[in-house]
Amino acid sequence: MYQALVSPFLEFSFMQRALLGALLLSVSSCPVGVFLMLRRMSLAGDAMAHAILPGAAIGFLLFGLEIVPMTVGGLIAGVVVALGAGAVSRFTLQKEDASMAAFYLISLALGVLIVSMRGSSVDLMQVLFGTVLALNDEALTLIGSICAITLVTLFVVWRGLIAECLDPLFLRSVSRIGTPVHFAFLGLVVLNLVGGFQALGTLLSVGLMMLPAAAARFWSIRVGPMCLLAVAIGMIASVAGLLLSYHFALPSGPAIILSAGAIYLASILFGSRGVLAERVRHRHRTA
Repeated sequence: MYQALVSPFLEFSFMQRALLGALLLSVSSCPVGVFLMLRRMSLAGDAMAHAILPGAAIGFLLFGLEIVPMTVGGLIAGVVVALGAGAVSRFTLQKEDASMAAFYLISLALGVLIVSMRGSSVDLMQVLFGTVLALNDEALTLIGSICAITLVTLFVVWRGLIAECLDPLFLRSVSRIGTPVHFAFLGLVVLNLVGGFQALGTLLSVGLMMLPAAAARFWSIRVGPMCLLAVAIGMIASVAGLLLSYHFALPSGPAIILSAGAIYLASILFGSRGVLAERVRHRHRTA
């Protein structure tokens, strides 16, 4: 048991770095995923994950696989897409989900095209799916900084976020904090997707954000416990995915996301608000 579960993280520094990066991402992105889910913006998060690709690709085109240029480019692209989709939905007849989907598809195609102009298929796979087993000090510093910023921001805007999840129109009618809270939250989404991009790539970074949050929903109805459960699930999925990757020579990013997906499927069935529990409660009510 020790050799299977503990030894890989003690003997190999790349496994230690991967574990630290994945745990930091879980602490940072899983609570953001809970609020995305409660605000019914889960698919918007997926669209934003792809929206950062052109900026990261331009950074790659100019500087190669350097973290800082790709991060800055991803942040700029994410902000541009978020503002562009919001402007289209505000000033035209098109709804925000449709405009976000359009921007997401354009961004994804443009990013793949830019990477392909200079890089090989290996570079493209690294940008799309990440390299959690190759995280260096610079990447860990970036992810740790994003984690700290996220936790501080959530502490400051916690009540505003909960109020906006319940009734955003009421919040805007009685307080002026609605709009700042909304944009602060969108900033956190982009930041965490950029952090996840370093480890899991643009296609999978949203997975660690949303799957633990969706699983936690089947265990709790309170926001605080739901966030803590999501973080715990993200950590468990990270450890399980890295171990699966190590022992069975699987791609580490997909292994982590599939581990989170397995917990999500189990939560649907066995969660305190899952299918089986609801059937038991229904039988007691009809008995």
